Amino acid sequence: MKALLRNGICSLGVGAVLSLAGAQALAQSRDYISIVGSSTVYPFVTVVAERFGRSTGATTPKVESTGTGGGMKLFCAGVGTAHPDLTGASRQIKKSEFEQCQTNGVQDVLEVQIGFDGIVLANSVKTKALELTTKDIFLALAKEVPDGDAEKLIANPYTTWKQVNPALPDTRIEVLGPPPTSGTRDAFAELAMEAGCKSFGWIKAIKDADKERFQAICHALREDGHFIEAGENDNLIVQKLDTNPKAVGIFGFSFLEQNSDKVQGSVINGVAPTFDTIADKSYPVSRPLFVYAKKAHVGVVPNIKGFLAELTSDRAWGTEGYLTDKGLIPMPENQRQAVASRVKNLTPMTASDLK
Repeated sequence: MKALLRNGICSLGVGAVLSLAGAQALAQSRDYISIVGSSTVYPFVTVVAERFGRSTGATTPKVESTGTGGGMKLFCAGVGTAHPDLTGASRQIKKSEFEQCQTNGVQDVLEVQIGFDGIVLANSVKTKALELTTKDIFLALAKEVPDGDAEKLIANPYTTWKQVNPALPDTRIEVLGPPPTSGTRDAFAELAMEAGCKSFGWIKAIKDADKERFQAICHALREDGHFIEAGENDNLIVQKLDTNPKAVGIFGFSFLEQNSDKVQGSVINGVAPTFDTIADKSYPVSRPLFVYAKKAHVGVVPNIKGFLAELTSDRAWGTEGYLTDKGLIPMPENQRQAVASRVKNLTPMTASDLK
């Protein structure tokens, strides 16, 4: 395939119809792997990249934190060295993104689930940890909430946590969270907001009749200053929580682990965010993490297969692997073996793999 691309030849035999310009773009040499994507996956991929560079002598892969949505946009824009080789994601690729990849010639996409992470609502260790339910979270952060017992919605009137739940502190609701391009935002909406939304039976019943309306109700975050988009830099959120003990931040468990001297995670539905509760899925706001790679770039950009082998090695993602020191929650061994086998064989995902 590499020889064909260097000659600018388009061929159906390589599994995709490539334009002459696309073929020439792929052929242009780049001696490093380009990785974009999720700010949550960023620290895991970065440490693998650094170790891979040191152990092999290869050029260390370039890793950029663009957010899951931003990374998918760059990744799916096309094939060739002008485009990233891999992207990290704190949720599975969306159907619309997968279709965009296909439209732009990114035909064979390798899906690599690397482990699990939890989404935490954290505050400063200088104050008391919060004990929340998913219903509390929905009522505190939704754009619209039920009007008492009536089956109608009103603009969110709650300004303090105590108004949401009398057992909570009488402090202003001020939550720093990720922007719409973030996979953490998507996962938080699905796992925390939606779960709290479903505690109202009449809203839950809407899901079967009108899924789009249900999502509009349950996923929309308020825009009146009580939820503040804080960008893709989770370290910046941690710094802000350290200086403002009354604020709450939303980010991945790995950042909680790395900053446990400054911030603490809220108990949600009676379960604290820990390595074990995320691993056994008893913590309600847990999600899988992914890396996606372009099969067409393997053998064109050097060392992609070797990098993926390092990422999926026991020394990296295993139960005693170095990624656990960064806060990654390993998958069960049989699941790791299945993913590693698909990576080794460069088996691309299909539309049926989308959940």
